Amino acid sequence: MGEERQYQIGELASILDMSPRTIRYYEEVGLLNSIKRVEGAKRVYTDQDLRRLRFIKRLKLLGLTLVEMKELEDIYRIHKTNKKVLPKLLELLDRRMREIDERVNNLKKLKTEIMSYREKIEEKLNEGT
Repeated sequence: MGEERQYQIGELASILDMSPRTIRYYEEVGLLNSIKRVEGAKRVYTDQDLRRLRFIKRLKLLGLTLVEMKELEDIYRIHKTNKKVLPKLLELLDRRMREIDERVNNLKKLKTEIMSYREKIEEKLNEGT
């Protein structure tokens, strides 16, 4: 295997369409902890960090909170295997799907209420003609 590429934070941010501040924040909260430093204490990121940040972006897109992501990271740090992380991830995704279903149902009810109210308003308008 070849040597991993190294990235400066601006380059990594550009590749990921993410701000350097966001990357630093993920490092501060413990979601990204393989950061290396070179001369002048400059941060250097690797392909592994790039993959990790892509995974974090994906989880965020799927609706996981930073607290939930940190929980997954903590499980991984303890057990050093995804076999312990993946069941928890499934649990979190299932919870997120239930929350989405609930929101969709609430929106459908709201739509029905709006349509009913709209019909009443149209009736009132038509009574006056």
